[in-house]
Amino acid sequence: MKSNLLENINNPTDLRKLEPSQLPQLAKELRDFIIDVVSVKEGHLGASLGVVELTIALHYVFNTPEDLLVWDVGHQAYGHKILTERKDKFHTNRQLGGISGFPKRGESVYDTFGVGHSSTSISAALGMAIASQLKGEDKQHIAVIGDASIASGMAFEGLNHAGVTDANLLVILNDNAIGIDPSVGALKQYLTSVKEGKNPKQNNMIKSLNFDYSGPIDGHDLPKLLSELERLKKVKGPKFLHIITTKGKGLQQAEDDQVKYHAPGKFDKTTGEIHPKSEENLPLKFQDVFGLTLVELATNNPKIIGITPAMPSGSSLKFMMDSFPDRAFDVGIAEQHAVTLSAGMATQGMVVFCNIYSTFLQRAYDQIIHDVALQNLPIIFCLDRAGLVGEDGATHHGVFDLAYLRCIPNLIIYAPKDEIDLRNILYSASLGLEHPIAIRYPRGRGKYLSSKFQVLNSKFQTIKIGKGHELKEGTKTAVLSTGFIGNNVTLALNEISNSDAIAHYDFGFVKPLDESLLHEIFATFETIITIEDGVIKGGFGSAIIEFAAENNYATPIKVLGIPDVFVEHGTVEELQKICGIDVESIMKLLLE
Repeated sequence: MKSNLLENINNPTDLRKLEPSQLPQLAKELRDFIIDVVSVKEGHLGASLGVVELTIALHYVFNTPEDLLVWDVGHQAYGHKILTERKDKFHTNRQLGGISGFPKRGESVYDTFGVGHSSTSISAALGMAIASQLKGEDKQHIAVIGDASIASGMAFEGLNHAGVTDANLLVILNDNAIGIDPSVGALKQYLTSVKEGKNPKQNNMIKSLNFDYSGPIDGHDLPKLLSELERLKKVKGPKFLHIITTKGKGLQQAEDDQVKYHAPGKFDKTTGEIHPKSEENLPLKFQDVFGLTLVELATNNPKIIGITPAMPSGSSLKFMMDSFPDRAFDVGIAEQHAVTLSAGMATQGMVVFCNIYSTFLQRAYDQIIHDVALQNLPIIFCLDRAGLVGEDGATHHGVFDLAYLRCIPNLIIYAPKDEIDLRNILYSASLGLEHPIAIRYPRGRGKYLSSKFQVLNSKFQTIKIGKGHELKEGTKTAVLSTGFIGNNVTLALNEISNSDAIAHYDFGFVKPLDESLLHEIFATFETIITIEDGVIKGGFGSAIIEFAAENNYATPIKVLGIPDVFVEHGTVEELQKICGIDVESIMKLLLE
């Protein structure tokens, strides 16, 4: 019986004591370890399984952490974490107080750069390489990037610069033809032709950027990987290694259904079967309400277009892509392009729904201002995953959108309190607006325990822009909420036996605010409390304080929301409690 190699490896120094012939066994053990833990604890599975051999080879050949290794996005870094002194903590991955699901500088010296969003690795590693050069250090600098991430503009910016330097940089392209969804675009077609040997060697675009190109090689063949990495260590200047891998390698179901097994939830580690979750009598997911409603609207309006940067499954734009493939576009990991493409279409009278996760819209901020708002083009931005998103943590929380969008002229901002409101604002926006609008809604499910048929066949109602609503009467204190977090206020008020003194108002529109309603509120109540699932600095509560100052109201205002820190990972419920916006915290505040 073979001894277990992994149990004796705590860091790369231990790893390098093994013979090369032992590494395939270690690869199997590392895969099994990842599967054992993720099957129970959940997390990003397929990407990490696909780079097990590469991870071992990199830490075996290079002198990490002195040699600097940067992982792009970080979905694939579980094996890296296990081999770099976090094996015993790996079961805490993505849990409150546990290790992060992504590389994080504050967590380990082996995590050279914090990641979570795509396409940053080449620029970061090049910056490290140039700095090492200036300091006279002899180090290796390696960026591992996927074929979906390398199609992003920022990755090309890094390649473009690196090609005119003599920096000691190695870019490894992990080519598996998929990010979260299958890769798209002309670059994907180019890489496919390279893999299939159909592209002439003299037509190599990477070589034309002054990189020493090698590959493609089998990324699961450890002897080949070790040999090529050892050779590349001795090559000076910018180098590029193209490897071919299979996402989900080693678990048949994960290889067969790479989209589902990107982050499959809990599953049987032996069979690979995902543990079924009953969706009976559960509210619809917000993303599905968006996707199915958009199909419904597009059926009756041939000018409706859907656009997403690489998230057709995550945003549920896949429903429109199936129904209207000529009018729904996955543009790859290219948020800036997605926004300006939308702008171009809007100039020609198309009704464009641009669906981008709140955290990813940050990457296209200039385009929102310069290409959309400045030109007052009525694009409908649908910001999925707004607010706290849970276990993905600080890199993925959609908590900044209210603050970074509220300062932009011409832009309408709306946060539906439930899935019916989401349907109605999508309908209202599709009828035509004079300005662009950002509609933000959370990850997860709505609140109505009804069938899909009932929710999706509710009759559309037009929402009047800039109108707030009273949800509950009161006499002394007014609670002003925006968006889905307002349901926590409703639940808290339901738990208070005598809540006659407390009124509750829904301000779906953060911009423009319903100023006539605000004048009425400030004239009536002794205290005002605002609540949002965005950052306090510059958000909805700030807008209310600004209104009060402009109109000389002295009413005390208490602002609840996300504090001025980067909130780490945990369940949404745990993080809401930390921020004081969960039901129990709101109830205690109201009782006081």
